[in-house]
Amino acid sequence: MTITTGKKREKLDRLSELAARQDEQGVSVWQEAFRRLRRNPAAIVGAVIFALFVVVALVGPFLVPYSPTDTIGIREGLIRPGVIPGIDGDHWLGYDHQGRDEFSRLIVGARQTLLVGVVATLIGLAIGALIGGVAGTAAGLGGRWGRWIDSTLMRFIDMLLAMPSLLLAVSIAALLGPSLITVMIAVGVVSVPVFARLLRGSMISQSNSDYVLAATALGVKKSKIALTHVVPNSLAPVIVQATLTLATAIIEAAALSFLGLGNQNSAIPEWGVMLAEAQPYLGVRPGLAIYPAVAIIITALGFTLLGEAMREALDPKLRK
Repeated sequence: MTITTGKKREKLDRLSELAARQDEQGVSVWQEAFRRLRRNPAAIVGAVIFALFVVVALVGPFLVPYSPTDTIGIREGLIRPGVIPGIDGDHWLGYDHQGRDEFSRLIVGARQTLLVGVVATLIGLAIGALIGGVAGTAAGLGGRWGRWIDSTLMRFIDMLLAMPSLLLAVSIAALLGPSLITVMIAVGVVSVPVFARLLRGSMISQSNSDYVLAATALGVKKSKIALTHVVPNSLAPVIVQATLTLATAIIEAAALSFLGLGNQNSAIPEWGVMLAEAQPYLGVRPGLAIYPAVAIIITALGFTLLGEAMREALDPKLRK
């Protein structure tokens, strides 16, 4: 009995020693962030919504029961003035005002909504990261020219921030003319200041780190330090912000489409366009406006929950 107990204690001591060694090895910032995300209910909910939205947008159009442009209700004589049939066994969300299957249009519209949101976010991320990276590098280099470049770029960003985002997007869309590409450009330009200021601030914060001082002491050029070390280490908050901006981009793109500045071809379903087309028929079929509105809200909520959880996991000041 004593020998068995001694073996158990020895085994427990070995397991404790192994665990201690693993703790001493440590983990990377991204590994620790992933661990925190797995324990965060909001992150799990956001990730599930995000995954479902992406799967529906990519795969859904191939699995819809009807073509989104097929006017079934008109062909069968079901659509009459003041009458739009609702849900039945074959049409899970009923028909729209032109007799098209609402469920099929909602699923296919997810792809257009995802396309607009992703492209707009990438436009804002690319331009904003370029401006913020140049400004952050110039601020780190110092000198008269560095300060002048940084100040000039930031005053331009301040001008964009001074305008309400939706008003700026509407102005750009009105100048370029209504189209799907116009919506992408308008929403992307609106998000440029956020990425620019975030990357610049992160780079300035990183420039005071110990590894920058060590590299400077070894004689490495400041421009090389900025490009090869400071910029890569400053991208984490920018990537997290891209997730949050994607939610905003979807809402703003839907708003522009609702105002008639988006895609003018109603045969191509998009949630904002569907919401705008449903307005004259609210008294007959309010569901035509409810379905795309709920889809926009849930999708934006999923991206927001995931983005906020990632921000908390990566920022030590926000960790609970």
